[in-house]
Amino acid sequence: MRHPRPDPVGPGQESVWDYPRPPSAEVTGRRVVVELAGRVVATTDRAIRVCETSHPPVYYVPRDDVADGVLERAAGTSWCEWKGAATYWDAVVDGRRVPAVGWSYEQPTQRYAHLRGAVAFYPSRVDRALVDGEVVRAQAGDFYGGWITADVVGPFKGEAGTRGW
Repeated sequence: MRHPRPDPVGPGQESVWDYPRPPSAEVTGRRVVVELAGRVVATTDRAIRVCETSHPPVYYVPRDDVADGVLERAAGTSWCEWKGAATYWDAVVDGRRVPAVGWSYEQPTQRYAHLRGAVAFYPSRVDRALVDGEVVRAQAGDFYGGWITADVVGPFKGEAGTRGW
């Protein structure tokens, strides 16, 4: 299957087709906020931004920057060829449970050791996710957790017809 033609890049934007494989994982000073059930459940200015070819960035929030008592271990795991085994987390806020709201790598591979314990929230499963005050649009697809903001362009994996990318 052929890869799609990348969308044009405007001023201040970057193309997900310029992201590396294996993915990069770098600490960013951008302000990341996650809201659920009318509460801020995570806020940080030291998220780890993971960028991989054809995917919008994923922001991992250090566990210390997630509100106490919100996360409960969920059933199931998955495997990333680069980062290792993923652990899933439910969120419980004021009696509302959101299944598999995010994931983490509790024992990541050496290359991604700095991701240990940080939680990536699915923007589609929270009320709002923000980067520097901008409301994030969720990456399409049930598996993917990319955060689409105005400064990234696609097309993005996850849409119908992109499975073979």
